[in-house]
Amino acid sequence: MKSATVRELKKELQERSPKEILELCLRLSRFKKENKELLTYLLFEIEDEEGYIESVKEEIDEKFDRVNRKSPYFVKKSIRSILNLTKKYIRYSQNKETELELLLYFCHKLKYFQPSIKYNRKVLTLYNRLKEDCRKKIGLLHEDLQYDFIRELERL
Repeated sequence: MKSATVRELKKELQERSPKEILELCLRLSRFKKENKELLTYLLFEIEDEEGYIESVKEEIDEKFDRVNRKSPYFVKKSIRSILNLTKKYIRYSQNKETELELLLYFCHKLKYFQPSIKYNRKVLTLYNRLKEDCRKKIGLLHEDLQYDFIRELERL
């Protein structure tokens, strides 16, 4: 996700009501480093959650393509970095469906990653723990959504 310029943010804020600006600022105050990215999400992408998910998935794809595969240490470090980035974007959305969709996508990318994660115990443990977290979070959703996510999880 690319951040908007300060000028674009200012223009968008001028079109918002004072109450909306107050709510945005209170939510923004919880974050420090990623303020511009969060504000970009809140102003431009919150109405199009599907588009947001797709842009995050594209970024995950790019990061997986650029993983340093020279040693297991670099693989693990790169994968942890991608997971942290994914969780940051999940935190912006605060939507349970988005969270599950992105985590399951991350798990899917990790499962088919080369070199195989079967040979890296720490990455395999991370993968299994993420799957278990997804299983717990699926239980908190509405029954209709649970079915779709359970099927996706079973494919992993």
